[in-house]
Amino acid sequence: MTTPTTPTHHDHGTDPYAPSPRALRIIAGCGFLLLAACYLATVVAVLVDAIDGDGAAKGFATAAFWTLLAGAVTGVAALIAPRRGLVTAQYLLAVAAPLLALLD
Repeated sequence: MTTPTTPTHHDHGTDPYAPSPRALRIIAGCGFLLLAACYLATVVAVLVDAIDGDGAAKGFATAAFWTLLAGAVTGVAALIAPRRGLVTAQYLLAVAAPLLALLD
C-alpha cells in the first residue's frame, strides 16, 4: 500500500495542528476589532497626556499611531495571504500601540 504523494485539502503542510487558511483569515478579521479597540485606547491615552501632562505630544504618541497603521497593513496582508506570522504580528502591533502612547 502506498501513501499519496499529493496532500489533500485537509493537509496544511508538515504541521498537522496548523490552523487552516480560513481560520487564519477569521482570526485576522477579528484582529481588526482589536485594532479598533486599541485605537480608542491610544487616543484616550494621548488625550489624557495632553490634558494632564505637559500638553505636547512627543515621539511615542506618533510612534503609537504609526504602529496602528502598521498593524492594519499587516492585517490586510494576513487576509490576502494567511500566515500565522502575519496574524501574530497584527495582534502584537495592536497591543503595542497603547503601550507606546502610555510611555509618552
